[in-house]
Amino acid sequence: MRKFAVIVLGVVMLSAALSGIASAQQYPSVSNLTAFSASTNYMSQAGYLRYLVHQQTGQWLTYQEAGRIVQQQRGQ
Repeated sequence: MRKFAVIVLGVVMLSAALSGIASAQQYPSVSNLTAFSASTNYMSQAGYLRYLVHQQTGQWLTYQEAGRIVQQQRGQ
């Protein structure tokens, strides 16, 4: 019984880790857009990403989180 509980706990932890990785890859790509241009609705890349995510999910990213995501999209 104890082995089964350890296996179940391991599977739950692994699935939680993998779902976090998968969700991080679901943000719209804005790194190829020019900041403060018509393509970003005259917003910064991070601001435009926040706007797009809010339109899709109804939740706001923090500006710091959006900036980090844009940097990751650039490969930095």
